[in-house]
Amino acid sequence: MKIIFAGTPDFAAEALRALAENGHDIALVLTQPDRPSGRGMKLTPSPVKVLAESLGIPVETPATLSLKKDPEGAAAMHEKLRNINADLLVVAAYGLILPEPVLNCAHGIGKAGDIKAINIHASLLPRWRGAAPIQWAVIAGDEMAGVTTMQMAEGLDTGDMLLTYETKVGEKETAGELFDRLAQSGAELLTKTLVKLDEITPRPQDDAQSCYAHMLDKQMAVIDWSKSAHEIDCLIRGLNPWPIALTSLAGERLKVYAAEPADGCGEPGTVLEADPKKGLTVACGEGALTLTEIQLVGGRRMKATDFLRGHAVEKGSRLGE
Repeated sequence: MKIIFAGTPDFAAEALRALAENGHDIALVLTQPDRPSGRGMKLTPSPVKVLAESLGIPVETPATLSLKKDPEGAAAMHEKLRNINADLLVVAAYGLILPEPVLNCAHGIGKAGDIKAINIHASLLPRWRGAAPIQWAVIAGDEMAGVTTMQMAEGLDTGDMLLTYETKVGEKETAGELFDRLAQSGAELLTKTLVKLDEITPRPQDDAQSCYAHMLDKQMAVIDWSKSAHEIDCLIRGLNPWPIALTSLAGERLKVYAAEPADGCGEPGTVLEADPKKGLTVACGEGALTLTEIQLVGGRRMKATDFLRGHAVEKGSRLGE
């Protein structure tokens, strides 16, 4: 099958790898432009670009595909995509809105030959449409997460569903750990979808059941200790590996990478236990949490028990003040 592939992060790279390993003819890869990254802010290619180039697949990195934003450049790219005469466009976490000419650039396959573009989305649609579905599934405390392949439409993750993969979210699983699992499962689901495409009857989404997973930002990382221990634990896991949950300790910013439920109660944010052997336990609006892995901003990430051996934290002091 001749395919145009559009994707950017590691999640998409796994899907691209699966397509290549299953013998599909990947005529072109679209991915986001190189971005500054790391402390030196060095321009860094996306994981999809790195993989595509290693496989010898041509790569394009348009800043936009919108005719309104770049009439000349977008029109030229639209024409290039049409001239490839691909059977299908496959999209996985690309990061750019795809206009109608791009969605219809392929010939189409499926029962009626009308499936021209499919998307692999890391949620159980229609729940968690949008940019950060894995993180929000963890933050919301969802018991189940998954991946959906769908026929693409001009709306944001609104197309008819093809196949779905479901998995239980681990009690201590971070968004990063779930991301890695779903990247592999998503690649397998994509392969299965392409094999069965002539047999699949697309299923419309129930918009009434939808919710939106907006992009994460550092502002949402601040822990509100008045929330329950369960809610805060979900936030901590959902924001790991980025942007990492944040509170303050004696006026200094403290990153919280991991925690676990604990017995105890008190005013939200109050330190209930600060012992190098027992750990750092903090009261929440309901219940308590023992912080197990922390880092003072500018310092070294470490176990909370190790932190307490070098930092005096008084029982009864407050975090978040």
